[in-house]
Amino acid sequence: MKHSFELDGIDYDLWLSPCPQGYQLRLGDDVVGPVAFSDSGSDSGLLSIATERRQVRFFIDGDTIHLHIGGRTRILRYRDPLRALACAKDDPGHLVARAPMPGVVIATRVSPGQSVSAGTELITIESMKLQTVIRSPKDARVAFIHFKEGESFERDAVLVTLSEEER
Repeated sequence: MKHSFELDGIDYDLWLSPCPQGYQLRLGDDVVGPVAFSDSGSDSGLLSIATERRQVRFFIDGDTIHLHIGGRTRILRYRDPLRALACAKDDPGHLVARAPMPGVVIATRVSPGQSVSAGTELITIESMKLQTVIRSPKDARVAFIHFKEGESFERDAVLVTLSEEER
C-alpha cells in the first residue's frame, strides 16, 4: 500500500508490501529492504529497516507523528492516500469526491442541495469486500451525486460534486 508523508515541507511517497520478514519498504523507485516494528509500549519500540535497528519514541496526534530516532526529533504529517485521491479540487469553487478504487455504491448519506461540514459522510463504497466512507473535505453544499446505490464505477470516477459555500 502506498503511504505519503510530509517532512520539512517535502512530500515523500513510500510503499509497503508484505514479505517473509514483515514488510518490504520502497521509497520512490528504490527498494530499501525489509522493515519491521516491535512495539515496546509507552510510545516506543524497535524499528528495523534492512540490516539497521534503531530504538524509537513517538507520539501521534491525528495525522501528525512526532518521531524521536537517533538523537533527532522529526515531525511527519501523514497524507491519507484515500482522502487525497477522493477529495481533489477540479474547478475553482467546486470540489469533487473521487473514487479511490473501482467499486460499487453501498449507501448515499447526503442529497443534492444539502449543506455539509468538513468530515461529513457523503457516500459509502465497496471494493473487493472492503467498505470505504468518502467524506467531505470541507464545509460545502452537495451539488450533484453521480452514482446511485448499487451502481458500479471505475477508479478516479467523480462520485459527488460539492460547491464551496459563500462566506
